[in-house]
Amino acid sequence: MRTVEDYLHYLKGKGFKFQEDAIGFIYFGKHFTNASDELINTAIELTLKAQKRFDGSFYVSLLETFTTNEIISRKDALKFVEDIELIAM
Repeated sequence: MRTVEDYLHYLKGKGFKFQEDAIGFIYFGKHFTNASDELINTAIELTLKAQKRFDGSFYVSLLETFTTNEIISRKDALKFVEDIELIAM
């Protein structure tokens, strides 16, 4: 399991460049929702897939939706976004 910091380094290695404000949104969402690193990393991934870029508002909203619906694992998050047809998996 990667930490959020490790995941951001991994994405940087893949060519994704996060501006300072994006990093701020990521950690704000983490603290605001008290979500696990697994769920944070999944929300980052899904935000990039859905928006084709990092959109802080989308990311935080997605995290809030996960916590409201008591989603705690990557597997459940992926199933949820597929069920609501947010992203075709």
